[in-house]
Amino acid sequence: MIVSPFTMPGSLPANYVAAWPKDVGIIAMEVYIPSQYVDQTELEEFDGVGAGKYTIGLGQAQMGFCSDREDINSLCLTVVQQLMERNCLSYDSVGRLEVGTETIIDKSKSVKTVLMQLFEESGNTDVEGIDTTNACYGGTAALFNAVNWVESSSWDGRYALVVAGDIAVYATGSARPTGGAGAVAMLVGPNAPLAFDRGLRGTHMQHAYDFYKPDMVSEYPVVDGKLSIQCYLSALDRCYSVYRNKIQAQWQREGLERNFNLDEFGYMVFHSPYCKLVQKSLARLLLNDFLYHPSPNTESGPFSGLEAFRDVKIEDTYFDRDVEKAFMKASAEMFEQKTKASLLISNQNGNMYTPSVYGCLASVLAQHTPQQVAGQRIGVFSYGSGFAATLYSIKVTQDATPGSALDKLVSSLSDLKARLDSRRKVAPGVFADNMKLREDTHHLANYIPQGPVDELFPGTWYLTRVDEKHRRYYARRSLDEDRPLEAGLADSVTEAEHIPSPVKKMPRIPASTAAPEAVAVSNGNH
Repeated sequence: MIVSPFTMPGSLPANYVAAWPKDVGIIAMEVYIPSQYVDQTELEEFDGVGAGKYTIGLGQAQMGFCSDREDINSLCLTVVQQLMERNCLSYDSVGRLEVGTETIIDKSKSVKTVLMQLFEESGNTDVEGIDTTNACYGGTAALFNAVNWVESSSWDGRYALVVAGDIAVYATGSARPTGGAGAVAMLVGPNAPLAFDRGLRGTHMQHAYDFYKPDMVSEYPVVDGKLSIQCYLSALDRCYSVYRNKIQAQWQREGLERNFNLDEFGYMVFHSPYCKLVQKSLARLLLNDFLYHPSPNTESGPFSGLEAFRDVKIEDTYFDRDVEKAFMKASAEMFEQKTKASLLISNQNGNMYTPSVYGCLASVLAQHTPQQVAGQRIGVFSYGSGFAATLYSIKVTQDATPGSALDKLVSSLSDLKARLDSRRKVAPGVFADNMKLREDTHHLANYIPQGPVDELFPGTWYLTRVDEKHRRYYARRSLDEDRPLEAGLADSVTEAEHIPSPVKKMPRIPASTAAPEAVAVSNGNH
């Protein structure tokens, strides 16, 4: 017997113990992006670099950023509450909550414990999970932990909730235009419209100092740009090879004689430090297919005209411009079909670090109909510097009927482009001033943020103050723009919004949600 993932929480029936939950994966998603951005063309001029360096060379159009009113706690508070409200979920239906982030504002207290304030009115404190950190890979590690929990003997029949969030900022210089900010929340359970392919993960872990944050009093990383690209591409090669071996072994056990290649993926999404690297990465996978193929057809098809590269060694090609150019040209049509749509958020908001690859997944769903994605296998490549990487796959359900789980998931993300378009553009000088303010006030005690609250999206959590003991306090901007904004401070947690989940029903996206009272919360005693 398979218990519905929408059964209200509680102990599983005794006869469930031997069962293996079916189609465990992502049931619902929510994306949060900041309400302001800087235009990359204007930033090129402001920085005094050549026209096209950021927009063409990096493939970036806009970059979202946060004022001092937002931090990692507020980003995650916002995206979690939005997911719970938009899907009419009760907080007692969540049994695991895990956060993936590399934006560390406390070396001991986790973001997850701050998020538990949202659960207080429900009385649910039985929530496993904690923060997971390794550069941009932490969100994927958290997601794997959530999937593994649902598939394990520890599962009690409730949802897992995964949050990936970061604020990506760089010191003045060539890396600054590759920043961004945002958060993605994902609801995990069985019978999901986006089910993880069991046993199909290709992982590569290795030690390198390509990107790291050794300065505990600064938000800025130390970056070796060339090494970082080499690590990313070498990890992609290794993960793709391991994935290929695993899926072919799986097919062999099933009695199927077939060779794996990129055609197996209807869509291919990547961690996106900047969009041009993603385009090069898809070309890299085609290079892998070409070199692995026992006798590729170089007369016609995707490998046409590539015979000159038959004997190259893949480890010698990371910075080979001839190879890169040839395979980007050969994969151009494939890029348009499989990957370009995934770069909506990356192009318009920048690199969000841990949520980056999941913003790419959301972008695919936001720009296609349920019928277009139904039955497709989506390849996902996640990378975090230092370094850790996995290539895995998600199988989309075949059921795209109106009211289906897939239909609801796609519908919930269909306004993503409108959300991006509703942001406020600010001048590069204002962006630079915000970066300087963040730099000067990072980890200050006894501090009241200066950023305007009324420029945040309705429903956004924001920092109201940091007290003399570095304890942080937050409030939420009202969902109803006609109501006064809540900017009050509280020394204790007040009631949080609680919306019951419909018993034994799929989460639904309501036509409208009643606006909750704004509340003020803190990050607790430290």
